[in-house]
Amino acid sequence: MPKPSEQQRQALTDLLGLGAHSVRKSHYPELLARLEDLETERNRYKWLFEHAVHGIFQASLQEGLRAANPALARMLGYDDPQEVLWPLTDLATYLFVGGAEEMQHIRHALETERGLIGYETQLRRKDGRVIDVLMNLLLKPDAEGLFEGFVADITERKQAQQRLQQLNEELEQRVSARTAELQEANRNLLQQIVERRRIEQALRDARDAAEAANHSKDKYLAAASHDLLQPLNAARLLISTLRERSLPTAEHHLVERSHQALEGAEDLLTDLLEISKLDQAAIKPDIDAYRLQDLLAPLASEFQSVAAAEGVQLKVRIADFTISTDFRLLTRILRNFLSNACRYTEQGRILLAARKRGEFLDLQVWDTGRGISEDQLENIFLEFNQLNVGRAAERRGVGLGLAIVERIARMLGYPVEVRSQPGRGSVFAIRVPLAQRVITAAPAAVSVQPLVGDPLPGRRLLVLDNELSILHSMAALLEQWGCVVVTAVDQEAAVQALAGQAPDLILADYHLDHDVLGCAVVTSLRQHFASPIPAVMITADRSDQCRRELQRMGMPLLNKPVKPGKLRAVVSQMLHDSTVL
Repeated sequence: MPKPSEQQRQALTDLLGLGAHSVRKSHYPELLARLEDLETERNRYKWLFEHAVHGIFQASLQEGLRAANPALARMLGYDDPQEVLWPLTDLATYLFVGGAEEMQHIRHALETERGLIGYETQLRRKDGRVIDVLMNLLLKPDAEGLFEGFVADITERKQAQQRLQQLNEELEQRVSARTAELQEANRNLLQQIVERRRIEQALRDARDAAEAANHSKDKYLAAASHDLLQPLNAARLLISTLRERSLPTAEHHLVERSHQALEGAEDLLTDLLEISKLDQAAIKPDIDAYRLQDLLAPLASEFQSVAAAEGVQLKVRIADFTISTDFRLLTRILRNFLSNACRYTEQGRILLAARKRGEFLDLQVWDTGRGISEDQLENIFLEFNQLNVGRAAERRGVGLGLAIVERIARMLGYPVEVRSQPGRGSVFAIRVPLAQRVITAAPAAVSVQPLVGDPLPGRRLLVLDNELSILHSMAALLEQWGCVVVTAVDQEAAVQALAGQAPDLILADYHLDHDVLGCAVVTSLRQHFASPIPAVMITADRSDQCRRELQRMGMPLLNKPVKPGKLRAVVSQMLHDSTVL
């Protein structure tokens, strides 16, 4: 601010009575300095007012708008803030969509509560468009009827909420479509009628729960996951039982269509649950040191048959490294890479390999598939995105696999690299840190090894689950494999059904009735029979707490819906190991 001239100084001196002989003349420099500070402060607030991002205005309950900053004018579509200084009588016409009734509401709130915080409303722009805004209105305590307002444009946020609502409706339509397919496929299968109705009811309950939770996708998925996975698990086991039987051609086609519908519903639900948990930050990484062999060997075993079914060859090159990572999350990333490679490779081969990069390791999945054009590479990690979908088998799920990969990789801090050439194939890689220490013992995990012969026929298995449908479905499948099956809903029923003879293996649900845990029942049965009976825990609970608890106890874990092929492999391996020991 320019300093006062001598003439101004003299005028100010005379005004305040500070003459040449005044005893108060010594205070004159201090007064000038204070005036300069005040002017500086005023200029600073004026600068903030004029350059603020959000709209700011001052208004009177008697007169209307008295001042407005440029941001408010731009928000309303005007070039000059003076154009929006409407009198009180024009505010209802030119500004507030709610009209006189809304003006009366604002006046009442300011007069009674001295302010209106977090007030959402709609304003009318110069071009007639309506925008959604969030206002904070504060009545000035030292001025009669004068108040100040702060305005933020939330139109985009409102539109995003509407898009989310539309997405929820589309998801419900997809679930309903899967239900319709399941109904048609099971029309002539008497054993599936009861399960179909239960699934329909579960879907209706899930829909009602979603509406009660204000159509919140995350809350809906968290609340309905267990109820949806239970009937899906029972249906999956029954369908697998029927698939292994000799049926007439017509019934065989119906069973296959049922299997495909259930598989699609399972993949969709699993992806939605996973991405919901990632978006809510409900998953926390559990970093530890693991051998690369323990990470890649189960994946190689799992996808050998998948690749063969697609007519391609899967090769694996596993070097002797120790990495520092979250075992489950990194496995999910590589599983999605391999799943996409199998899906989009019509011929040739797929390679799972590792390459050392200084203190890091690149885990790579190569394929000779159709490839991705350069302009589409940035889009493949978006939600609900599927590129060049042509075959029916490629339309499973909703395109969340790579979106899940992107979120997990960001959470772990691991870079993801994609290279691709249309018509020649793609490479998906993720870079993980090498561990500071080297380990030689494999962690307690389910590792499926090739077996000689079938260890299942004649073996006595206990199935423990509080869901009767699961018991019946599991018993039907295991008995078809030649096992002798004993079923029970709790520990007391299990002891009675076993009749003093310990089973060869226990398949137990993690959550039983009355808050009893399946692992606790297994421990009690081992003590009862004084035998280290092998056991597998089966659950729809995908929480880290459940996984860590079972890992600590050394019990393998299978998530519902259980894949029959993996169930057979795990049970066979454990029975084989127990026989060897």
